[in-house]
Amino acid sequence: MTEKDIKPIPKYIMDEIFKRDIKIHPWQESMVRYYAYLTIWKKELVKVTVAVTTQKKQWCCKQVAVHGIHSKKCFVKDMEYLYFGYGYRVGWFAEELQSYQKKFEDGKWYIADTKYYDPYATLINRGVIAKIPEYKYSAYQHYSGRDIISYLRIYERYPQTEYLLKNGLCAYAENITLLKKFSKDKTFCKWFIRHRNELALPYGNTYNITTIREAYKTGWPLKEVNHFLFAKKQFEREARFKPIRTLFPDWKLQTYFDYSNKQNITDNLYLDYLNACNYLGVDMSKKQNLLPADFHKWHDIRIQQYSEAKAIEKAKNKPELMKKFSEVAEKYLPLQHNKRSAFICVIPRSLADLIHEGEMLHHCVGRMNYDERFTREESLIFFVRTKEHPEKPLVTLEYSLQTHKVLQCHANRNAQPDEDILHYVNKVWLPYANKTLKQIAA
Repeated sequence: MTEKDIKPIPKYIMDEIFKRDIKIHPWQESMVRYYAYLTIWKKELVKVTVAVTTQKKQWCCKQVAVHGIHSKKCFVKDMEYLYFGYGYRVGWFAEELQSYQKKFEDGKWYIADTKYYDPYATLINRGVIAKIPEYKYSAYQHYSGRDIISYLRIYERYPQTEYLLKNGLCAYAENITLLKKFSKDKTFCKWFIRHRNELALPYGNTYNITTIREAYKTGWPLKEVNHFLFAKKQFEREARFKPIRTLFPDWKLQTYFDYSNKQNITDNLYLDYLNACNYLGVDMSKKQNLLPADFHKWHDIRIQQYSEAKAIEKAKNKPELMKKFSEVAEKYLPLQHNKRSAFICVIPRSLADLIHEGEMLHHCVGRMNYDERFTREESLIFFVRTKEHPEKPLVTLEYSLQTHKVLQCHANRNAQPDEDILHYVNKVWLPYANKTLKQIAA
């Protein structure tokens, strides 16, 4: 195809474009619309793109791009491609619809890269394809994609794509990776067609090739595979969950996902359990340890054992700190409170209590030198519990012995406690503690 082969728009084509444009755009706005028609030049199928606009109450159209099915380049006239997401601009100076001539319009045809000058355009005369014998059985009638020329180029290389169109899978018809697998694996091709109802997603959406391959290999439903791969990708973004991924590599991770959903636990909670088990030397190759039937029960047991082991280890390293901690706790025992409220406030009696509280509520009270501040009587730690469940960690607070104020008060994972708990801490316990502290000092 050469520039000389380009002929004006036939009148019957122009009439059809006008009818189609009136139907699609009844308000005839000034924005540019694109239509395309097919023709045959020297036995080559060619697509001509036509730009349409309505300005000054005048409907106007002009050829702006020509694409040959076997041509690596295209011809462009009076149209500019904008690289920054603005699409295309068309000049209308020759049609007297604008007052000045834009730099890209001079009425001449120029050779350009096909991929940059191929705007989406409504096709007018699809039936021309039937005149070319090699495309007669391409199932072009079922094609609903963006560019029929692109599809036919693919059809020439991978005739299997017609099966996709005939089975209502147009969205996959131009996936080269998929078509290559079709040509090499007939069993996969049969599996794909057999699952066409699953594959046909609404609004032209598709499953990606990774999901399709995994569903083919595992025999799992596509929806479940897609959900798993998405969850796995999200899970892998968190570096701190690497110990869990080590225990459950690849598809075994689905076992973990199913287990965590059944037990209603978070990844952070399981990670705490896993870290405690690793510290205690628990054999995680055994299923009863890896996936305990009652996770919450065994989580609490392992965390308690871990807290005690850490306290013992710390006590061995700091025996004087252990002793001093108990003495300070005994001294300020009167600051505990359990009167006229649904809540109680208790003081930790040992380092093990402090560590256990931090592990259960996932904050740093069992670390970060809170024990040393406690023994130096700079600040005290208190546990807020409910009278109904006095053994269950709820909220932890730090109380300054210098300012007689609550320095911080946190629930699970450093969350702010509920309003009723804050009211108890600030309006009930704090005045009581300050009053009692004066009595101790006296």
